[in-house]
Amino acid sequence: MDKQNGQWRLARRPVGAFQDGDFTWTVQPLPTLVDHEVLVRVVYLSLDPTNRVWASQDSYLPAVKLGDVMRGGGIGVVEESRNPAFAAGDTVQGLFGWQQYYVSNGKDLQKLPSLPVPLDAWSGLLGHIGLTAYFGLLEIGLPKAGETLVVSTAAGAVGSLVGQIGKIKGCRVVGLTGSDEKCEWIVKDLGYDAAINYKKENVADALKKQCPKGIDVYFDNVGGEILNEVLGQIALHGRIVCCGMISMYNATTPVPGPANIINLVSRRARMEGFIVLDYQARAEECFRELIGWWAAGKLKYRVDVSEGLETAPQAILRLFDGSNAGKLLVRVSPEPR
Repeated sequence: MDKQNGQWRLARRPVGAFQDGDFTWTVQPLPTLVDHEVLVRVVYLSLDPTNRVWASQDSYLPAVKLGDVMRGGGIGVVEESRNPAFAAGDTVQGLFGWQQYYVSNGKDLQKLPSLPVPLDAWSGLLGHIGLTAYFGLLEIGLPKAGETLVVSTAAGAVGSLVGQIGKIKGCRVVGLTGSDEKCEWIVKDLGYDAAINYKKENVADALKKQCPKGIDVYFDNVGGEILNEVLGQIALHGRIVCCGMISMYNATTPVPGPANIINLVSRRARMEGFIVLDYQARAEECFRELIGWWAAGKLKYRVDVSEGLETAPQAILRLFDGSNAGKLLVRVSPEPR
């Protein structure tokens, strides 16, 4: 093959936010495929807060080794196959990494079924984002009609779906986000009952105003001070879904625990974490529901696309400064026709 493969490799462990020099751009020739191998052209690369964790430490997956291609999930199309399970033109997803092409033995590829959704829906509505929102809220949060649900990063990929699913289940939904524009979007377009701009408002006072009977379910994507304020107002038998703690990922010193943690005892509340991999086996159940709600106009998603793989190291910073809206993607190459 004469194709060249552009790649971002992890050059050093990040300290604080990602910086210039944490990644190195390389170009490698693609090898000739051998039996059972598949060549995938990456179309969309998913940028997620967990990229920061993978770059720095072992978690539910081992840390990316220095010098290796940066880990990342994506959607791609099979360009060439010597594996009978895949044919040229098949659309697949997997952990392709921050690169333009990916060579696989087929075992780590998932062929996407033909469904009546745009290709970007596999990143913004279905895939790991949809699984996280659906099972995190419904299996861990256990929302009931009439309860109050609070969602942090409510205009983000997961949070925006969580709030809408909460509304479908009959909850009063309050979202926390970082700009007036996003507050307007989640209320007017997504149907949230109220929005709090945590950068401008006193979060504790705003929560008291919007959740006068306390918070029954909190879907936590940020941790930190907002988690502490929610714990201060958690309702009797409330549930806190620990999805992520993005406010802590760039910390360079240990972050103190929430002062209001004692309310878990006095209010008999529960905090529980989960990983999306826990629910992969039930993906069909989730996707059937999400597509049905989307087709009925009850559920919307938004993708925020950065053009070109070369933009990935700068684009990912938008997850941490709050400037993205919806699911952040890099379009690495054109969608298949």
